[in-house]
Amino acid sequence: MKISPTARRTLTAVAAALALCAPFAGHLAAQTNAPVGAAPQPGVSSAPNMQTQPRAPQAALNVPPLRASDKAELIAATVLELNKRYVFPDVAKRASEALSAKHKAGAYDAITDGVALANALSDDLFALTKDSHLRYRFEPMSAPMQHLPNQVVSVADAAAARLDAEQRNFGVERVERLPGNIGYVDVRLFYSPAWAGDTLAAAMNLIANTDALIIDVRQNGGGFSETVALLTSYLLNERTHLSSFYLRDDDSTEQSWSLDWLPGKRFGGTKPVYVLTSKRSVSGAEEFAYNLKHLKRATLVGETTVGASNPGAFAKLTPLYSLFIPNGRVTNAVTKTNWEGVGVEPDVKVPADDALRTAQILALKALQAKTADPRRAMGIGRRVDELEQQKR
Repeated sequence: MKISPTARRTLTAVAAALALCAPFAGHLAAQTNAPVGAAPQPGVSSAPNMQTQPRAPQAALNVPPLRASDKAELIAATVLELNKRYVFPDVAKRASEALSAKHKAGAYDAITDGVALANALSDDLFALTKDSHLRYRFEPMSAPMQHLPNQVVSVADAAAARLDAEQRNFGVERVERLPGNIGYVDVRLFYSPAWAGDTLAAAMNLIANTDALIIDVRQNGGGFSETVALLTSYLLNERTHLSSFYLRDDDSTEQSWSLDWLPGKRFGGTKPVYVLTSKRSVSGAEEFAYNLKHLKRATLVGETTVGASNPGAFAKLTPLYSLFIPNGRVTNAVTKTNWEGVGVEPDVKVPADDALRTAQILALKALQAKTADPRRAMGIGRRVDELEQQKR
């Protein structure tokens, strides 16, 4: 059964973003028309190469050891798809030629485990391109939810993805009013606005009357740029150009703007906002932090992020493997560049596990300096002392 392009983009973003939930390893260092995870139209973001695929026992999947023909087929498909889809054609040509040469030289001959080959090839592609999104997946039991022309997605896959999103509360992990009237929202994934819109609106309405706000994307795996724009819109007073997205597929550029109308009440564009980041924050999470930083709308607290900005989609290469291929690039409206390969630098650098405490102290001190109520100033001071004692 064919489903709508919007639903297809939702499934693609979910598949790519959920893949990020496993621990990282390896390299580390519309009112808006833009679609997924730091990406416009048909694509998603999220799948940094520095995440090693979990090592499930291949024998348990009833999959025999890899044959030479499996590897040859995979390399040939990689060369074809990279040159056809990768956003930088010159890099695609150079990387595919180098990968073919390594294969012909026997670099992968000794590898018979499917996951081991996926990780080895991912490492090699990262070394050749420095693109954090390029990453193989060994998935013999299922096809990825890719976003390719005329793709057919089953009703069962659609229902399973929707149920998983519901069980994850559409990415909103926690909403709280902290002492001192500080709002706190922990967002783990940016699901499609069609799915997550009501939940995000409820979260933002709950904290709308707080005096400062902390948004936590330390464990956020990315998702839809449309949803990044939606959440950002609650923090602005007027329609604002956020980013532009170029797609190689049809040589088009689209813009992402904040929204004129929102369900519920805006937090507004004047009260203090703090965004918590970590070395796990990736793609759409980075887009959210980067946009707010350069709009001078938020103070970033935590660690430098992954550095994965190029949007794309999973492509099924062989019955055993798929590859996330970035087919576009994002350009921030203020900086005219992006965070690819460098990450988003926080304004206040602290270990990720100390970012929430630090942001609370910053927010409370800012509120204390502005309050004309002596009793409130004294209460805020006591709370600051409590938080500072926690570090000692």
